[in-house]
Amino acid sequence: MSKIPSISTHVLNIAEGKPGVNIPVSLEYLENDFIMVAQGVTNEDGRVGEWLSELKTGTYRIRFEIKQYFADRDEQCFYPYVEIVFTVSDTQSHYHVPLLLSPYGYSTYRGS
Repeated sequence: MSKIPSISTHVLNIAEGKPGVNIPVSLEYLENDFIMVAQGVTNEDGRVGEWLSELKTGTYRIRFEIKQYFADRDEQCFYPYVEIVFTVSDTQSHYHVPLLLSPYGYSTYRGS
C-alpha cells in the first residue's frame, strides 16, 4: 500500500529521548520568495501530520520555532529556530522530514 502524497515531520529531543511537544512549525514553498503554505504545532508524539493535499515540485522549507520550547524547560539553547530546506521532485511520494534536536545541536534526514 502506498502512502498519500504529502509532507510530514516530527521532532525528537535526543537529549531527553522524548518527543518535542508543542513546537510551532511552518511549511513554506519557494516561488520568488518563500511563502507559507501550512503551519501547525507538534502533538504529544512530537509530530505534525500530513500537510497539503497536493504537492508541487520545487523547494520547500520547514521552520521549527525551538527557543520557547527550551525556555519552557528552563534550558538555554544555541539555535532559536531551525530551518530545513528540501526539494520535492515526485509529487506522488510522501516526504517525511524529522528533526533530531538538543539544546546545542540538531540533525535531520529524509524519513519514510
